[in-house]
Amino acid sequence: MLASLGNRIGLVLLGFLGWLLVTFFAGLQAGLLVVIGIGFGAVLQGCRFGFTSAWRAFMLQKQTAGITGQMLLMALASLIAIPMIAGNPKEIYGAVAPIGWSLLIGAFAFGIAMQLADGCGSGSLNRAGEGAPLSWVVLPTFIFGSFVGASHQPAWIALGGPLDFLAADASQGLRVDLLQIFGLWPAMLITLGACLAVTWGFVAYSKRTEPSAHVHKGPQQGPFVRHWLIGGALLALLYGLHLAVAGQPWGIVYGLGLWGAKIAVGLGADLSADPFWSDPSHAQRVINPVLWDITTLTNIGLLFGAMAASRWRVKADASKRPILPKHWVAGALAGLVLGYTSRLAFGCNIGGFLGGVASASLHGWVWFLAAYLGSMIGVRLRLRLQMP
Repeated sequence: MLASLGNRIGLVLLGFLGWLLVTFFAGLQAGLLVVIGIGFGAVLQGCRFGFTSAWRAFMLQKQTAGITGQMLLMALASLIAIPMIAGNPKEIYGAVAPIGWSLLIGAFAFGIAMQLADGCGSGSLNRAGEGAPLSWVVLPTFIFGSFVGASHQPAWIALGGPLDFLAADASQGLRVDLLQIFGLWPAMLITLGACLAVTWGFVAYSKRTEPSAHVHKGPQQGPFVRHWLIGGALLALLYGLHLAVAGQPWGIVYGLGLWGAKIAVGLGADLSADPFWSDPSHAQRVINPVLWDITTLTNIGLLFGAMAASRWRVKADASKRPILPKHWVAGALAGLVLGYTSRLAFGCNIGGFLGGVASASLHGWVWFLAAYLGSMIGVRLRLRLQMP
């Protein structure tokens, strides 16, 4: 009892000290972003909220609670974010990206890799904070992959897309910004209708099909499970708060790639001719202190929040399957693919999927479809490799 209390006090003091240091060296906004990041990590860990596991649970066990929680997150975040973006176009901007080969290929491959790594962008940070052993190889290769993927991103975008003939300017690709095309209320209604349609589709399909015969079925849950709903609602509130403080959507991947760029420069690499990192805005971030980067701040907070939530209460140490050499190799390769393809797809489940949907951009839903199809392959590979 006393040990548990001391552990909690220590976590609170450590978090408070971290906030003070960041605020002192980088300013009030940076301190607020770290606190918001801690909230993200605490909710993801404490509410057992994730994308990878929820998709896998539906594919194998036809469990829909995770999908429902995700769609609640999308709906509530959209209700908060879309009016903010519409009402403050000069101070707050959304995530709108072209629907091209870069997005389709990147999100599809990302979906495969996220199942092997047992985590997407936020999930990898969450599991690293939790102390999951496999994250020790996933996160470093994710960082390297994100750095390299950013360098290659301009070439991938230049490939265009299958629907560019529909774009007003084919050189910019097909960008479908519902807010710009239809206005505030239609954009919100279309987005909320899509969230409801996805939820209904998954629930209806689960009632007509049986769980996979070769996996442990477990207790069947309904579409509404408290920890998924609470997690979705809290993440949406934090998303809106992040948007107000940062002026941009919550992201994961850019910060990881920036860490890779800083490490590369520290090792002597010259990025002055790099197609991505030589761009003035990105080059300046490589030079600036790491605590000046928005995604870095929330990533650091997320890591600490997940770590604190996982250690907040004493838990029984559940036995897990051993991690074999092939699992370490698969995890490292999956992390590399996650980092690389998330740059092609304009973000992971957070920046690409949530950021796109909550900005009323059609590319967010395209990201979801492509990544989900990729995950169907990733789950099969995961079972074949008997990943822990």
